[in-house]
Amino acid sequence: MTSTRFVITVIGIDKVGIVAHITNVLAQFEVNIVDISQTIMEDLFTMIMLTESKEKGFDLDAFQNAINAAGDELGVEIQVQKDDVFRFMHRI
Repeated sequence: MTSTRFVITVIGIDKVGIVAHITNVLAQFEVNIVDISQTIMEDLFTMIMLTESKEKGFDLDAFQNAINAAGDELGVEIQVQKDDVFRFMHRI
């Protein structure tokens, strides 16, 4: 079975329900959280997740549209990048 991994970053003003709303979208697309880190600095919310989909033919466009809609509703910025692209872009 193949898998596709993504790095998802979330940044915005902290409010109730950010994690719940985003993880609901992940569940709808059967995306699993492999690792997660969250920090709140005063009123700034930041989260980075390593996620994985084992679904063959995963519809990345539909997922990104749904996660972007969630970000718009919450007033936060959400970025989704394939794991290998994220690692390549952030190598030293």
